[in-house]
Amino acid sequence: MAMSNTGKRVTQGQFSFLPDLTDKQITAQIKYGLNNNWAWSVEYTDDPHPRNTYWEMFGMPMFDLKDAAGILMEVNNCRKTFPNMYIRMTAFDASHGWESPRMSFIVNRPKEEPGFVVERQERNGRSQGYAIRSYATDKPEGERY
Repeated sequence: MAMSNTGKRVTQGQFSFLPDLTDKQITAQIKYGLNNNWAWSVEYTDDPHPRNTYWEMFGMPMFDLKDAAGILMEVNNCRKTFPNMYIRMTAFDASHGWESPRMSFIVNRPKEEPGFVVERQERNGRSQGYAIRSYATDKPEGERY
């Protein structure tokens, strides 16, 4: 049995149920993070499965960059490099001596988001389990969008 995500919109991180953020709104979030002394990173993937928490990093985390325009420029460079992938920003707080994510939100999406399928799995006895699989993973990496 398969059920499909009829909304076909990945809802991960903050703001994911809202319309896509504008660059002005993204800049406001960057400034908020910088005002809290958080470091930003830009990440991308073509497999947005909810358990895929480790996306590919675009460049290094921007621990020393305190300019919102420079961070947005890095986002836009990632958009140019990977226009048909999911791109997210994550803000890290190091005030406790280790990096803790404080904010994470998607800033770029493929034109079409195929969504996910929920697959029922029969187990021992009368037990059933469920797995979530992205329709995008039906294609090889690099050809998904």
